[in-house]
Amino acid sequence: MPANRSRTNRWRDCLWQIYERGGALEISLARPGQTESASGDLIWRVKILRLNDHEIEVSQPAAFGRSIRIEQGAALIGAMSIGQNRWMFETSVLQIGNDDRLRLAMPEEVSRCSRRSYYRASTVGVDLPRVECWPLLDPTTVGAAEVANEAYARDLARYQREPVGQPPTQPQLLPMVGPRFEANLVNLSGGGLGLTVDSSESSGLDRLRHLWLRVSLGEDSVAPLALTGRVVHSHIDSMQQVHLGVAFEFGFNPAHRDFVISQVCGVVARMLESQGKSEAA
Repeated sequence: MPANRSRTNRWRDCLWQIYERGGALEISLARPGQTESASGDLIWRVKILRLNDHEIEVSQPAAFGRSIRIEQGAALIGAMSIGQNRWMFETSVLQIGNDDRLRLAMPEEVSRCSRRSYYRASTVGVDLPRVECWPLLDPTTVGAAEVANEAYARDLARYQREPVGQPPTQPQLLPMVGPRFEANLVNLSGGGLGLTVDSSESSGLDRLRHLWLRVSLGEDSVAPLALTGRVVHSHIDSMQQVHLGVAFEFGFNPAHRDFVISQVCGVVARMLESQGKSEAA
């Protein structure tokens, strides 16, 4: 039997192996009736804190140094990885503890992801948000661009509530940046995010220090998020994709942090609302 099929049959052993190494799962809110326009799933890395035959206890998802509240009963897509092997499964939040730990239902089965569709299996999958990236040449110039993007998001939300006149246009104002390239947002954590960049756009990434990012979160987001990041590590995988670890950087405009957090929490709230409407239908 091929090694990867054997591991899939022994997925509980793999899960215990991740737990014993102090590892993490990736979780994302399941979308009812996934559509192409809805692409923009947020994925969080959460540490496995406890296991038994029926439950997986994990840490609370976080972003930008804040916990992201996920409700009891929420349907989730989980993923676990060992080396180049990755499996995905469906689960749900059984209970939220007093310390905000999430108790997840142990899946009945998992499905292995193919190498070419690393975030999609035969039964479940996620659509990664697209991220526009620019090398940031002078981080002190981000303030005006972040303020302009924030004003655009507020104006657009107001227009969506009361569509009078012409809709606002996305600002073209950028800080002092280099040539644009695209990436995928693969996960969020309390202090940063993970990006993957195709090999065709990877030239010069090893010299990056700061990035100006515009993150599209699909139809659940009022407007793309604009933020500044500091590149803390990078590596190339077997598919020649570059993985970037990027720390959030709000030191050049501290007031922008609360706005970005409110936007992400709004996306999560709308996704949970969609789940509730689907279950009620």
